[in-house]
Amino acid sequence: MAKKTNKMWRSSKKSSRKSNRPLVMTEEQILRVSELGRHCDGIATHDDQKNSSRQFVPYALPGELVRVKSDGKRAEIIEVIEPSEDRIEAFCPHFTKCGGCASQHFADAPYKTWKRSIVETALRNKDHDVPVDELIDAHGDGRRRVTFHVTFDNNKIQVGFMQARSRALINMDACPILAPGLSKSTDAARVLATAFQKDAHPLDIAITDTPQGMDCDVRGARKFEYQTHISIADAADKCDLARVSIDGVMSLERRKPIMNIGAAKVPLPTACFLQATAVGEETIAQLVLAELKNSKKVADLFCGIGPFALRLASTTAVYAADTSETAIAALDHASRFAKNLKLVETAVRDLFRNPIFHIDLNRFDAIILNPARAGAEAQAEEISASEVPLVICVSCDPASLARDAEILVAGGYTFERAVPVDQFKYSPHVETVAVFRRS
Repeated sequence: MAKKTNKMWRSSKKSSRKSNRPLVMTEEQILRVSELGRHCDGIATHDDQKNSSRQFVPYALPGELVRVKSDGKRAEIIEVIEPSEDRIEAFCPHFTKCGGCASQHFADAPYKTWKRSIVETALRNKDHDVPVDELIDAHGDGRRRVTFHVTFDNNKIQVGFMQARSRALINMDACPILAPGLSKSTDAARVLATAFQKDAHPLDIAITDTPQGMDCDVRGARKFEYQTHISIADAADKCDLARVSIDGVMSLERRKPIMNIGAAKVPLPTACFLQATAVGEETIAQLVLAELKNSKKVADLFCGIGPFALRLASTTAVYAADTSETAIAALDHASRFAKNLKLVETAVRDLFRNPIFHIDLNRFDAIILNPARAGAEAQAEEISASEVPLVICVSCDPASLARDAEILVAGGYTFERAVPVDQFKYSPHVETVAVFRRS
């Protein structure tokens, strides 16, 4: 554990996590922090009980006595007067400035308890009395995908992340929570941005670590000229990039990015979604597959490029559906060329607007449901009316999981267990694998 500190602890935050408006500062206050909120903000009340008020204090921990400036609801730390035993030194020099990480100052054991509690609280709020397993650390070598913001200030290229609770950019040379394959991603983003410097319009550059090298997608560019593509090619050669696309449309491909999933090799579509870490994908997949040992026909809904379907297909026939045409095309291609796989039936389908009808679901022994953050309310309604004996939900948002679980339970399913998986370490985001079974 790193050494704790009680020195003057200053923050450059100017506004709340949920708002970009600046704080209207009052006089200094001294607060005792009692608990942590959903976003890892300390929750504190005035020591003066006559003027007691609940306030959120970013980067404060339970039990700490802090001196702050506040707007009455949100505060910024001036000094940690009495630090918690759970406070440690953050390893990133940008922590508290960069808006990405929220908990590098938090010791590992209480951090895991807090993050598990996010899932427990969301489920309890919907009256789900279900056991929640211990948090699984799936950070692995680090995150394999990242999106940098890019601005052009007097012909100087700035690359990094936004400040916490602000629209100001933190210019960065490196991010320590990224996978080794992205160790030079800030340099690559800077060089790639030179191709768009003439337009000087802010960009986002999404970079994915693949076995063939960095796969880059430039978002927000307004003008394209012949020279732009020449500059992209020069940048790709200089930084040894595998591929560059602009808003998902390929501009240059030096090496086709290929992802290994089970026995299959999947050609990665441009601007494609992947789980945040390689270990996270493998961990979640193994949790899902462990529940499907006796299943002979499984529906993988919101399947993406097939992290579940292609692993499962070595023993089980799979129906895989997703909204993304490019993801389904990649999955279909991979399943056709992989050896010794069972039948993989694929379909492009908007499961939000056009969910699979419950009668059609009855041909499956089990369903994997892996929607985006908003959840899968419409599809959950159809599943709840079906006779499918087993449903496994994989969710990146505990609140939408709790809502969809409420629908399934109302339809007769028993919510057996929930397993939180931490592939977004140091942030409030948490993945959950949830198991539902008909009696």
